[in-house]
Amino acid sequence: MATLESKEALKARDAEIKARRKAAKHLYDGGIPSVRGQIIKIIILGLIDAFAGTLFFALVGKEQITFAALLAFVTLSVNYIYLRKGGLPAKYLAPGVILLICFQIYTVVFSGYISFTNYGSLHNGSYQAALDATMLAAVEPVEGAAEYDVKIVKGADGVMQFLATDFNTFKVYLGGADYKSHPLHEVTAADGLVMGADGTAESLKGYTRLNDDQITNNAVAVVGLKVPMGPNPATDGFLATTDGYMGAVNKFSYTYDAATKTITTVADNRKYVADNKEGFFIEQATGEKLNEIGWKTNIGFKNFKTIFTDKELRGPLFGVLIWTFEFALGSVLTTFILGLALALLLNDERIKGLRIYRSILILPYAFPAFLSAYVWKGMYNTDHGFINNSILHLSDGNKIHWLEQQGPARAAILIMNLWLGFPYMFLITTGALQAIPADLSESASIDGASSWQTFRLIKLPLLLVSLTPLLIASFAYNFNNFTVIYLLTGGGPVLDPTLRVTTGATDILITFVYRIAFGGGVGANYGLASAFSVLIFFIIGGISFFSFKRTRSLEEATR
Repeated sequence: MATLESKEALKARDAEIKARRKAAKHLYDGGIPSVRGQIIKIIILGLIDAFAGTLFFALVGKEQITFAALLAFVTLSVNYIYLRKGGLPAKYLAPGVILLICFQIYTVVFSGYISFTNYGSLHNGSYQAALDATMLAAVEPVEGAAEYDVKIVKGADGVMQFLATDFNTFKVYLGGADYKSHPLHEVTAADGLVMGADGTAESLKGYTRLNDDQITNNAVAVVGLKVPMGPNPATDGFLATTDGYMGAVNKFSYTYDAATKTITTVADNRKYVADNKEGFFIEQATGEKLNEIGWKTNIGFKNFKTIFTDKELRGPLFGVLIWTFEFALGSVLTTFILGLALALLLNDERIKGLRIYRSILILPYAFPAFLSAYVWKGMYNTDHGFINNSILHLSDGNKIHWLEQQGPARAAILIMNLWLGFPYMFLITTGALQAIPADLSESASIDGASSWQTFRLIKLPLLLVSLTPLLIASFAYNFNNFTVIYLLTGGGPVLDPTLRVTTGATDILITFVYRIAFGGGVGANYGLASAFSVLIFFIIGGISFFSFKRTRSLEEATR
């Protein structure tokens, strides 16, 4: 009987285990989806696929094959993850992973790639784009040449041509861009030419004239049409128009040899060869650049070398780096000390209106930083600011130039950042203090420890264990706190306006990089700015690594 009962118990146990496994499998698979859920999922995936398909063909049309292939892979992966049965963790992880790749990993990798190029305002396109711009800039009108009335026509072959009337002789000529197939030649009434009342060509038999709307819609092709006046455009010149109605004879001051990638000046026969290391057309003998039109190219570690060897960068960089550390450390220490002091003060439940006080203290945290920056900028105004006039009561001759002098400007930034940052420190220290067991304080008090000893020996070490990662994060944030610096002082006041890249007394690394990336008086240099960004990345990464390592040691010491 006992054996039989044991067998029945074992069967029941096995059945229960199977039921649990089945339930667990359903849970892992996301359960049994409802019909409505399936429909919603298909609709959402359909919208995603439609958007991805449109973007895919747009990328293919622009010959961005690599990005198109990546888009196709990601789209197919998303469909596989969400249409297959099971794989619940992947369904939750996929959106986060995709966003991480798009907004974090890709940004870092792309910045690293740009740091090894000369990408900037002088090198912002391809070689072909630079060549086209150079040759376009080399177009100049022929002195003393006749002006022409131009009609845009197309023949049976669909080739766009000029039907041009010489205003001097009132002879009419027809020709296209290819001199061999559509040479410029005179046409007469015998060819079916019809003249208008103003003495210019009106139409030509066998050719369709473009109307105003058609000229507007084909403006790029019309303006880009160059009709050679003879077999050699470099010497004979070419007929061109800027509006589709009036034409003039122009000529190239340069000629280009595609085989050797050499541009030769027509006037003095000087040769400029494409230098892929510099991204410019350069005369080999003298090293002279043809012009400032260049193209993007890989230059290796040149940007990183420039950072440490260029005197106009190296000198200001050292001062900027020192102030960046001072600003970041000063912001963290001042906000932490004030936030901790207020948290200790308001950590007594016996205080009446405690919630009201805490709510008031976190109000600065609720305002956007850019609005606060403009408010403080007004308060720091030398002549009419609230600080000089109402708080310090300074006379006209003794007023502090908060934003115009180095020392006051740096102090102004730290004060404003203290006001913006202490609510955050107040919140996290309040939470950390409340997490410390009250028994520890009571035991210390019984042992005769003073309040200061209790705080210094018990509460502060425990606070640092939990708050150090947040303090490190705060340091990293302030190390790159672009908003406060840029909106309050713009990095100023400028220290030396004669330098190629102007540097301000309150510039931190990120605002210094911004000047380089978007001007600084010499045009944008995204490659050099990206090199600086890579250095900042490694600085922050190194500091964080060693700081977290110290945090682990602190945790072990307090156990």
